[in-house]
Amino acid sequence: MLRFDSPIYLYLLLMIPVFIGLMVLAEYKRRKAIKKLGDAQLIAQLMPDASTKRRWLKFGALQLGLTMLILMVARPQMGTKVSNEKRNGIECIIAMDISNSMLAEDVQPSRLDKSKMLVENLVDKFTNDKIGLIVFAGDAFVQLPITSDYVSAKMFLQSIDPSLIETQGTDIAEAIKLASSSFTQQDKIGKAIIVITDGEDHEGGASEAAKAAMKKGMNVFILGIGDTNGAPIPTGNGGYLTDNTGNTVMTRLNEQMCREVAEAGKGTYIHVDNTSAAQERLNDELSKLQQGSMKSVVYSEYNEQFQVFGILCVLLLIIEICINETMNPFFKKIRIFKSGK
Repeated sequence: MLRFDSPIYLYLLLMIPVFIGLMVLAEYKRRKAIKKLGDAQLIAQLMPDASTKRRWLKFGALQLGLTMLILMVARPQMGTKVSNEKRNGIECIIAMDISNSMLAEDVQPSRLDKSKMLVENLVDKFTNDKIGLIVFAGDAFVQLPITSDYVSAKMFLQSIDPSLIETQGTDIAEAIKLASSSFTQQDKIGKAIIVITDGEDHEGGASEAAKAAMKKGMNVFILGIGDTNGAPIPTGNGGYLTDNTGNTVMTRLNEQMCREVAEAGKGTYIHVDNTSAAQERLNDELSKLQQGSMKSVVYSEYNEQFQVFGILCVLLLIIEICINETMNPFFKKIRIFKSGK
């Protein structure tokens, strides 16, 4: 399957219809100017070597050449090999709280953005591991099934936003239950559930869910993000969320609940603040997990295909140069294009 390494080519290709529009406009003005000189058919007889078709063919070759050039710059590639490889690593399901309270900015740039940065840095550390993404608020669903495709993981990570779930709240229990059923069936391999949350509006049942996951051999890590002193929730229009009485709503990290859930599952609680301490501790804890042999489908050996587009570009430019807008005297007897049309 053909793929392009740089997405900017989509924007560059938008220039083509713009050039076509300019050409149509120029042709319209040209015909309008000819009509001012006199009868169009008479003027056409006075210019027997002129050809509108030649002009359009020349323009078309130039535009196709430009298209090939843009596609060449976009580095077209084609995967030539799909392989099943055995790798030693762990499986990690990340459950990320996306309730509105995660928009608070007591952790910079915000609780949610800090969470994304933490997960992205974690993915960058992975080599032979598998990762899955779950988002939750008052409900939970799988954003990305467990995979070793780190590029897709980062792509799905960036699309995470509170608008993905309408039901507000923080149902950590549902997130842990969903994570527990999202691992592969492979044995003798470290399995980690990482819950990133501020713990506010806790729905209950999280400790029991963590304990059940622990009995299945899963390690539960609770990452509490935010400040226990609280912070307002931005609304996106320069203001802050208010309650029914008009008072500003303050969201606080429920650190006690986060600790209780981690202890119930005999896991680890890590506080996430504006430093990198949480990242370092999480990496250290994950490195202690048992690494097992996993089968991974790997798409590799992408071959560069820009040469084909480069050759087509050169050929089209040569054709454009060779086409005259008027009839070449040497080929006057060969009527491929009708004169005056």
